[in-house]
Amino acid sequence: MKVDDPAWDRLLAAARRKLEKSAGRLDGSVGLTQPTDAERRIIIGATGQYRSAEVKTLRVDLVELDDALHDACGRGLLAVLAERDGPVRDRAAERADEAEARESALAQARRLCRHRAEPWFTMWLDAVGSDGTATRLVRRGEADVLGWAARVLDRLPATNLPLPALAEWATGNTKALTGTPLSAVVLRALAIRDGAAAPANRAEARARWESAGVIVDDLASQVLVLNLRAREDHIVANWLGDAAGFGVPFRLTLHQLNIDPLTPVARDIYVCENPAVLRAAAGELGANSATLVCTEGQPSAACHALLARATGTIHWRGDFDWTGLRTTATAIARHTARPWRMTTQEYLAALETGDSETLKGPPATSPWEPRLAEALTEHRRAIMEERLIPQLLNDLT
Repeated sequence: MKVDDPAWDRLLAAARRKLEKSAGRLDGSVGLTQPTDAERRIIIGATGQYRSAEVKTLRVDLVELDDALHDACGRGLLAVLAERDGPVRDRAAERADEAEARESALAQARRLCRHRAEPWFTMWLDAVGSDGTATRLVRRGEADVLGWAARVLDRLPATNLPLPALAEWATGNTKALTGTPLSAVVLRALAIRDGAAAPANRAEARARWESAGVIVDDLASQVLVLNLRAREDHIVANWLGDAAGFGVPFRLTLHQLNIDPLTPVARDIYVCENPAVLRAAAGELGANSATLVCTEGQPSAACHALLARATGTIHWRGDFDWTGLRTTATAIARHTARPWRMTTQEYLAALETGDSETLKGPPATSPWEPRLAEALTEHRRAIMEERLIPQLLNDLT
C-alpha cells in the first residue's frame, strides 16, 4: 500500500504527535480507535499479527511502523513524516525556548520601568506572563512589545502629552499606540493601575489614556461643570456665564480650553466623581449651588486642564474605593486640592447606614488620612459617592 494513501493519514498523524512529545525518539506505540478496514490492514502488515474487525482499538509500536515503512518505500518514519508535513518538531525544546524568551522579555520590562515596585505593575506583569499573552507575543516574534510597553509606562503619568508623541518617543513610530498589540498591552496595565476593566471600546481606551495624562482627542476629552464662571471675556467664557446664570450643567472640551485662556473665578470649586451628584445639585439647588466639577470617573485631560487654571480652593472627593483614593491623592499632589468628606469617619458612617459593594482592584493609599485606606482594607467594602448626596448638597448650598 502506498504511503500517500489516505488510509495512512490518521496513523501517521498519531505518530507525529507522539514523536514531537519525545523529541523524535521511536519509543512507545500509537493507537487508532474505530479503525477502518484499510487502517486495520496497515497495522496487521506492520505488526505481523492478525486483528479481527471486532477489535475497536489497534496499537502499533513506532519501531514496527518505522520498519514497515522502510520495507514499503525505502524511507523510515521520520523521513516519511518530513516529506508529508515537514520535519518532526521537538515540542519540549520549543516550549523550553519559549519559556526562556518569555521570562527574558518579562525581566526586561521590569528593568525598563520605574514603576517596577508598584503593586499594579507587578499585577500587570504577572497577568501577561500567566495568561498566555507573553507566550503569544514570543511565538509571533513580538517579544519586544513588552519592553516597549514598559518604556511607555515609564513615561507615564504625563501632562497633556499627545498619543503620537508618546508612541514616537517609545518606539520611533507615531502610530505604534493606535490599535496595536502594544497599545492593548499598555491599556491593560493602565486599567489595572486604575482598578478598572480592560477597555472594551474606543471611549474606554481614551479614558484610560487620559487618566495617565495622554491626549488622544482634544474634542472628545470633556469635563462636566455646574455654575462655573470665568474671568475672561470671550465666547467660551460667555457660554459658561450664561449657563451658570440659569444653573444649567455645561460640558467643556479640551479643545475649547485650549482656544483661549479660561480662568475660573470661584473662591471654592467642589469636585465630585459621579454625575448623579451634579445632577442632584442642578435639580435641587440650580444657580444657587456652589461651583461644581464632575470627573465622571477618572479625571479627563480637560478636567485637569481646567483645574490647573483655578485660583480658588479645590475641594475633591470620589467614591470610597481604591480608585477614589488614588484620584484624590493625585488631586492633592497636582492641584493642591483639599479632601472633601473623604475621611475615615465618613466612610465608617456610610458603611453602617446603607448598601455597599465588594472592594475591587489593586490597593491604594490615603496620604491625607492613612487610617482611611486601612479601614477600606479591613472592611473590604466600597461606598459609592451617590450615597452621600444629602450631605454633599448641604455643603454646596
